[in-house]
Amino acid sequence: MSLNILVVDDSAVMRKIIIKAITEGRFKDSNIFEASDGLEGLKIFDPSKFDLILADWNMPNLNGLEFVKKVREIKTNKKIIIIMITTEGSAGKMEEAMNNGVDNYVTKPFTSVQLEQKILKYFS
Repeated sequence: MSLNILVVDDSAVMRKIIIKAITEGRFKDSNIFEASDGLEGLKIFDPSKFDLILADWNMPNLNGLEFVKKVREIKTNKKIIIIMITTEGSAGKMEEAMNNGVDNYVTKPFTSVQLEQKILKYFS
């Protein structure tokens, strides 16, 4: 299955890990775009272009939660799925993220299978 995916994480190593996890499975034919923080993610983001956003929470300049809030303010005709991939694993943080537009949540460290299962909930 081919999706247009935006990966937003300030760690280049983590972006590579996420991309490897995506391309090892059913989404290997996806078009993947990278951003090093929320501000760069907003510059790249086009609601007509993307199906899925995978975003970290803790980033400089514009953190993941603020990025998600700004993405959700943009009017679009389709639902763009946002999965937060982060070390913020407490129930309170997960609830905060979900209340602000995040569709699902993966805590670091994660496996390729865990990430693929989260994505498959929306794209099968």
